[in-house]
Amino acid sequence: MKLPKKSYWLRAIYFIVAVAAIVYFLPRSRQHEYIYEENRPWSYGLLTAPFDIPVHLDSVSARHVMDSIDARFEPVFTRDTNAEKIIVGEISSRLNSTDTLHLSPTEKNEIISRVRKIYNDGIVPREVYTEIRAGKLPAVRFIHDNISMSMPTAPFLSAIRAYERLDSSFRSPHVHSAIAAIHLAELLEPNVRPDSALTRRLLSDAYLKATAPIGVIQTGERIIDKGEVVTPRLATVLHTYEEMIADRSTEVDASSYYPIVGQTLYVVILFIILYSYFYYFRPQYFSNDSMMLFVMSGITALSLFSFAVDATFRHGIYLVPFTVLPIIAEIFMDSRTALYTFLVQIFICAILPSFALEFIFVQFVAGVVAIDSLNDLARRSQLIRTALLIFLSYCVSYVAIELMTSGSIQNLQPRMLGLFAINGVMVSFCYVLIFIFERIFGFTSRVTLVELSDINNPLLRELSEECPGTFQHSMQVSNLSAEAARRIGANVQLVRAGALYHDIGKIKNPAFYTENQHGVNPHDALDPMQSARVITGHVTEGLKLAEKNKLPQIIRSFISEHHGRGTARYFYTTYCNSHPDETVDKAPFSYPGPNPMSKETSILMMADAVEASSRSLKDYSPEAIQNLVNRIIDTQIAEGLHNDSPISFRDVQEIKDVFVQRLRTMYHTRISYPDLKKNPDETKSTEPQPSDAPVVNKDNQ
Repeated sequence: MKLPKKSYWLRAIYFIVAVAAIVYFLPRSRQHEYIYEENRPWSYGLLTAPFDIPVHLDSVSARHVMDSIDARFEPVFTRDTNAEKIIVGEISSRLNSTDTLHLSPTEKNEIISRVRKIYNDGIVPREVYTEIRAGKLPAVRFIHDNISMSMPTAPFLSAIRAYERLDSSFRSPHVHSAIAAIHLAELLEPNVRPDSALTRRLLSDAYLKATAPIGVIQTGERIIDKGEVVTPRLATVLHTYEEMIADRSTEVDASSYYPIVGQTLYVVILFIILYSYFYYFRPQYFSNDSMMLFVMSGITALSLFSFAVDATFRHGIYLVPFTVLPIIAEIFMDSRTALYTFLVQIFICAILPSFALEFIFVQFVAGVVAIDSLNDLARRSQLIRTALLIFLSYCVSYVAIELMTSGSIQNLQPRMLGLFAINGVMVSFCYVLIFIFERIFGFTSRVTLVELSDINNPLLRELSEECPGTFQHSMQVSNLSAEAARRIGANVQLVRAGALYHDIGKIKNPAFYTENQHGVNPHDALDPMQSARVITGHVTEGLKLAEKNKLPQIIRSFISEHHGRGTARYFYTTYCNSHPDETVDKAPFSYPGPNPMSKETSILMMADAVEASSRSLKDYSPEAIQNLVNRIIDTQIAEGLHNDSPISFRDVQEIKDVFVQRLRTMYHTRISYPDLKKNPDETKSTEPQPSDAPVVNKDNQ
């Protein structure tokens, strides 16, 4: 297969950009870091201790111990005696310096005494008092000279509560007035405050003592072997091992780049396999710039989306609708290409999950179900059905893997089923992506082909009104072509739609075509060369109409290729007969082409010629129909009109058989009705038989 130099460069750019983007965003894992989950089998080989590893409590036990410490731990508080002295002195000064209080020395001493009593019990900040009242802080401790003393918090008051108690302890009204006059409420401040720094240090020390190592795995001792279940205790040991490895691996050497090199080679190999498939088995796709851009950009975009989702959500990789890729690939290409592309995508993303085998199996089952259930997308409801089947396949395959690895149904995670359900819902919205890709890459989906095949389409309706004979011819050709395409495995819906539009160019001059004439033939007044120009011009006119009505390019190819570079044989032969001594140039009598370049357009060329020629047959015997089909198709092959098409001789023979069978059905003989023999005694008043008696097919009798 020869491609322009520019096309090879484009494919190289697609390749390099895709590899660079995927490798750049691939999650990096440190050396000696393992991916594992608690209560799941260890998927690596035997792991031994390269140095002594302390054995700590597992996370659940450690959390239980720390919760117990938190419940018993008493925070440390300090008493500010200096603040107490300053405040008491200030109160005493105000009492003695204010002449308008009219307090006796005894009353003054009583106020000072009761203030000292409250400060001796302790005044704490408001938020601490709130905790005490809520029962969250039954006792605190004070440390003096390295001696810890526990004290209940019941006597502690806040500044507001202390003032209320002091005020309520006096009965004399003028004492109340004196307390208010010296603004005692503003002077009261906490003298007992929490020591947060010391509390945190002591709590941390308590944690360390409680969670101290309970054992040691010595150098060379076995840690875990392949297939063993990762218990909480082993998970703690493995975590400690990884932390110690990370602490010791502070130097950066060349070996730190090996994982990146390995990831690059991994992705490059997968893309080389994909390119090789397209080059050898799907050259028609490989030569299409838009198709290759779609495949490479689709894989890259879905991979980057997978990396982001997996980094955001736990088990997020199962949230990614990977089956969207094979669905769209099957709609725009074929099922084999869809499966091949899907496998490359899955192997790229298999780096992410903890258990690659589980991931690959689950995704493979879902992808195959998606491809098999969506063989021919013609209705939106098919996507809903496919999404439901994908969800069920995810669930069944997940249960199978879980039962195989853990041997118990109790380890099934409802969260996973929820992720699969969300995945299925996203797949059901694939219809929007199909529409977007059609517009971006210029593709044509089966849904669009079904819509184009609707005979109420404005262009087809115009064809039926302006050229009724051509419209009937197109319908017959469409049926013939669709049956032949089904027999050889070609795109049935594409052939059907293309056949309906292949002769739309005849709308401009309908009377110049035999099927639309009613006794008057305009060609009688024209030179054969002029007639040939009109006849071959329906291809050009058809392309203009197709562009005006924005028909997809794939439909336009049926208009341009259904005659290929063949000749308007009737007018060419007529001209040659009228100019026997002249060397006739075929160019004025030739269609613009090109020749058919796909199986579908080859089928249309054969069906178009066979259907049109069959109308001129005088004998519709099986032998005559067989000879007609063989002669027309063999002539086309002999003239090289199908040389650019991938159609095979086996396909041609299948097509011939289909045409013969269909034409025999179309032109079957009909039984003639016998006349009713009347008895001589019957009177002439007998009513005649109705003239619209139904015609009975002999094959149905």
